Formats: sequence, C-alpha cells, structure tokens
Amino acid sequence: MVENSNSRLDALFASLSDQTRRSILLMLLESDLTVKEIAAPFEMSLAAVSKHIQILVKAGLLTQHKSGREKWCRLDPNALKPAAFWLESYGQFLDEGFELLEQLIELQGIGPDSHADT
Repeated sequence: MVENSNSRLDALFASLSDQTRRSILLMLLESDLTVKEIAAPFEMSLAAVSKHIQILVKAGLLTQHKSGREKWCRLDPNALKPAAFWLESYGQFLDEGFELLEQLIELQGIGPDSHADT
C-alpha cells in the first residue's frame, strides 16, 4: 500500500516538474479542451504536446474522452489531493523554520528598524 502510494506521488510530482505540463493544467482550469486547442499556443508538434498530455493522464491529473473525431481533456480536481496531503504533513517544519529565521533576524539586529538611523 505504501509503495503504491509512493509511486503515485512520484508520478504526480514528476508530471508537475515540467513547465509545459503545468501550463496545460492551467489552461484546463477554465474548461475542457481538445488536444488541438491545448497544442495551439505551444511552439512544438502536436505529437510532443500529446506526449505531455499522456504523462498527465498517467499521473491521474487528466482524463480524456473522445467525441466524434476530437479527443477532449478534462482536469481531475481531486488528483492533487495526495500531493497536497503529503506537502501538508511537512507544514510543521516550515513553521519551525520561519520561527528560527525570525529569531536569527532578531539576534543579528537585521530588520526594517535596524536601518532607520542611517
């Protein structure tokens, strides 16, 4: 179960590591789009965009369905929940890090008030 969960997270994070794929996800926030509509703004072949889409589908971020001769893509709004849950579990470390940074700034005398006399 843990291995399956880890491989799903790996696929999610790997799919999000590419700017083109993140752009595709942003486009699909608005509405469902055809593969051709998704490919239009990119300076790459339709085949290259299709490969990016397939990576997103395999990661579970998109679903596809065919209507006539068009292939439509839809964002799965629940797909990022495992990644969000995983990141949330590390939130406590972020809070602790910010507290330590704040203490260091106070000790070093760094801050907006420290340059007021200059």
